[in-house]
Amino acid sequence: MADGIRAITFDLWDTMIRDNSDEPRRLARGLGAKSEDRRRILHAALESGAPIAFETVATAYDVADAAFNKVWKEHHVTWTQRERLHVLLAGLGRTLPEDALDRVVAEIEDMEIDVPPEMVAGIDAALAELAGRYKLCVVSDAIVSPGRVLRRLLAHHGIEKYFDGFVFSDEIGCSKPDPRMFHAAAEQLGVDLGRMVHIGDRDHNDVKGPQALGMKAVLFTAVRDVDEKTTSADAICRDHADLPAIIDRLAAG
Repeated sequence: MADGIRAITFDLWDTMIRDNSDEPRRLARGLGAKSEDRRRILHAALESGAPIAFETVATAYDVADAAFNKVWKEHHVTWTQRERLHVLLAGLGRTLPEDALDRVVAEIEDMEIDVPPEMVAGIDAALAELAGRYKLCVVSDAIVSPGRVLRRLLAHHGIEKYFDGFVFSDEIGCSKPDPRMFHAAAEQLGVDLGRMVHIGDRDHNDVKGPQALGMKAVLFTAVRDVDEKTTSADAICRDHADLPAIIDRLAAG
């Protein structure tokens, strides 16, 4: 390891874990799409208290999702599932007993551990190599699954052991590219931001955000390549097999 880079932070979705890669296996098991099953779970809980049309619940869910996306993208905050459901229920003029709400939250949050999405090809080997020379940390927004579930997902795939720190937006109270996400990683790792590099698939969140703090940034494009032609990334990685060499080049200056 050269003196320049001492630590690497990793985005999770579409960088280490392929988003929605669980959907075909859910279908094969006779399960619905996650988005539809979330609505069915809430509808069943509400219906047990008083009749309500599924279409009404689904529309309210769509509105709450739109509100979540606005807050996430414009204010860099990811509401927890409980917060999202409180917004949704307020719009419906309905409530749920706390124990019923707890069950709904748990069922929704645990979907991606019940049927885990797949790892991006090559990430396990890349982490195994990099962990021997750099400190590693996950820096991820928690869109549906909270940090407690994402840790279990990483453990399920056998890669949690490579990380020295974990920063999840639901635990920090903000989301990328908010500087607090990367400052939290630097604090956990005990490394200055200027000696860190971040890997992720979105130019705005995973490149511009860390670069503004003096970090290096690598855009990962094997799953999502929308930003490849316009990125300001210090390097582009199209295959995790190439990542160790890319990091080493950046470390060498």
